Amino acid sequence: MFDDYGTVVLPDTREEQQGHDRAVVALLRRQSPDQQWWIGYLDTGCADVVFTDAPRVTLYATWPYVLVQAGPEQAASWRSDDFWSLRSTRLPDLMFPADRSWLVSTLWDDDWTCVGGPVALLEGLLNDPDLRAGTRRVGLDEDATPPGHQAI
Repeated sequence: MFDDYGTVVLPDTREEQQGHDRAVVALLRRQSPDQQWWIGYLDTGCADVVFTDAPRVTLYATWPYVLVQAGPEQAASWRSDDFWSLRSTRLPDLMFPADRSWLVSTLWDDDWTCVGGPVALLEGLLNDPDLRAGTRRVGLDEDATPPGHQAI
């Protein structure tokens, strides 16, 4: 359980992707300045998992992830442009710090990211000029699907 939850809609174009990804990583870095992160790449069969020969860890609905310990620099740069993906971000599908104080998860078929963490993290997302238009707070009893979007 986290203190706060929200969603962040992913950018519509690859041109907007860099500013979005940079803003997300900067906010997360401020939340965990001296920690390693766990970053995960969902093996969909066509998405870039970065480490093709790495063992998989089963998470969520028995989905295979490549999960590695790294940091913000790697989270922002390891994944190549993936033209098979339904979304434009290059960030990992899953990110959380060693102390598990926040979690960022983007499912392969959604065009938004779910975030759980401290209130300050959500406030940062809601106030960031590159992210605020697509960010909203979500209560535990609410559907996380952003208005105008559809969960597949």
